[in-house]
Amino acid sequence: MSRALTCSSAIGLVFLATSAGADVTPQEVWASWQAMLTSAGQELTVGNTADSGNTVDVTGVVVAFKDQMGGSASVSFDKLSFAANGDGTVTVTMPESYPLQMAFPAEGDGPGSLKLTVAQPGMKIVAGGSATETSYDFAAPSVTVTLDEITDEDGKVLDTKGDLTVAGMTARYLVALDGDKTNLDSSFQADSMQFNLSGADMEDEGGGRGTLALKLSDLSGATKGTFLGADVMANMAVALNSGFTMDSSFNFGAMTMNVDVEEAAGPTKVGATATGGGFVLAMDKTRMNYGTSLNGGRFTVSGPEIPFPQVEMAFAESGFNLLMPVSKSDSPQDFAFLTKFVDFTVSEDIWAMVDPGATLSREPATVIVDLKGTGKWKQDIMDPAVQMDGAEPPGELNSLDVTQVLAKAAGAEVSATGGLTFDNSDMTTFAGMPRPDGKISIGIKGANKLVENLIALGILSEDDAMGFRMGLAMFARPGAGPDELTSEIEFKEGGLFANGQRLQ
Repeated sequence: MSRALTCSSAIGLVFLATSAGADVTPQEVWASWQAMLTSAGQELTVGNTADSGNTVDVTGVVVAFKDQMGGSASVSFDKLSFAANGDGTVTVTMPESYPLQMAFPAEGDGPGSLKLTVAQPGMKIVAGGSATETSYDFAAPSVTVTLDEITDEDGKVLDTKGDLTVAGMTARYLVALDGDKTNLDSSFQADSMQFNLSGADMEDEGGGRGTLALKLSDLSGATKGTFLGADVMANMAVALNSGFTMDSSFNFGAMTMNVDVEEAAGPTKVGATATGGGFVLAMDKTRMNYGTSLNGGRFTVSGPEIPFPQVEMAFAESGFNLLMPVSKSDSPQDFAFLTKFVDFTVSEDIWAMVDPGATLSREPATVIVDLKGTGKWKQDIMDPAVQMDGAEPPGELNSLDVTQVLAKAAGAEVSATGGLTFDNSDMTTFAGMPRPDGKISIGIKGANKLVENLIALGILSEDDAMGFRMGLAMFARPGAGPDELTSEIEFKEGGLFANGQRLQ
């Protein structure tokens, strides 16, 4: 966590340096930039400032950041120039390359420190607008971050090299100052991103070497929000109630990844491709939304520990999304949860290990869980002082809608839909949980055939199968077609019913 915070702050230094604070005159550009950097909790030092009226040249600039857990990051610029264009805009000229350093707290896994060089030849930055609402347009043929040195937690230099290059990048920022708040509306596009990493295992004298190559195409992203000073952001609950908001998205097109590891036992190779993916992250005082997606994924793995030439896996779609309230509330708030893994397949070599006679269906497997509902927190869960592990639950669940639950594999399928409401004033009827009311409808297909196949393969015994069938008979009844079962689980009048029969 601490390493992630320091890395995020260091990345922020890079982008603040290319896009933060500017007005219609060079002097206002530089003044606004200084205000932006210091309000974000970073320390700014300047060697010398030369102001000729139409141009402000600043030399010996260092921007540094320290987090509360002992991590730090700093970026240095030999010279920054802010020049009036004569049309109400200002051109910002930066060095074609500059160093970036990061140090991490001693606790936890990960590196001890990083030294990087950022190269951006041909970078063009133009600022315009007004003193309170400034726009920024920048373009770069390429931006490359090169790993110059990495150490472990003891300060030992590791045999690791790496670089990240973003090509064909353009972006637009709109920054509006509102007292102690900064409103940001930004977007960017890039043709491609290439990441390369290589290194050796220095813990073992005969250790192997490895390389990783990752490429993404057609990148795009956007961030919109209201940002506050570092003193307010130190407590997220306070920040949210003070007006902090953020809504970010990132998307990419085709992806390729290759990992090669050379060891004494032999080479290991991992390959991956995808047709696209992305993530979203949004937060304000009413909710947090986080989601990821990856589509058209295909993976191959080969190595000395694998008993056949290559393992292949693929899926059509995967995704995760979480929407939840984040602040204390007296009324129910919306939440949602989604996870899905659609049309997953593995190579026949894997199937043959457990089912050489192809007894089981090879159809793609799918798992989907899609839930929605309402609930509320009794306390601000984002406040570091709040304890979430007390005897009393920190929140209340008011309703739950099962939009879709689906599990499909090996010729069998289980699905469910329905909805429940919860009475939080009754915590005794169901032993410490709020009393539910509502109905869940369940459908089961191919269960008996799957059980027969598992018995034939020796995976399931006759006794186990009998217990499973008896359990199904208690909760399910025949459906519309062969080898189909249905069940209605209902909570009403303080009881639990299955297909109309009271179980509790």
